[in-house]
Amino acid sequence: MDGTRLIMMGDSALCAGFQLIGFETWPEASEETLDEVLRELLDDQQTALVLLEPRLARCDCSALRQLQHQGGRVVITEIPPLNAPGDYRPQVEELVKSVLGKGALE
Repeated sequence: MDGTRLIMMGDSALCAGFQLIGFETWPEASEETLDEVLRELLDDQQTALVLLEPRLARCDCSALRQLQHQGGRVVITEIPPLNAPGDYRPQVEELVKSVLGKGALE
């Protein structure tokens, strides 16, 4: 993964763990910070793995939407929050239910 940026944005405690394994971390990042970092990835055509907590992964950020629809160089994934992992429901869950029915995930 030479040249690939590893980025984590979210809770400070969770970011601390990712920083230990070499991720570039943005603790308590705002939606504006997310947009700036993602725009940089787009403008510079960088490759990256971006991990986001739900509050950022589900925000109305134009760069985020663009990268999610574009695919390719930047992989963005949502991770559960540290303080409530049992309450976490991934975004794809609703899509699966809408396509396969409510019982598909039971």
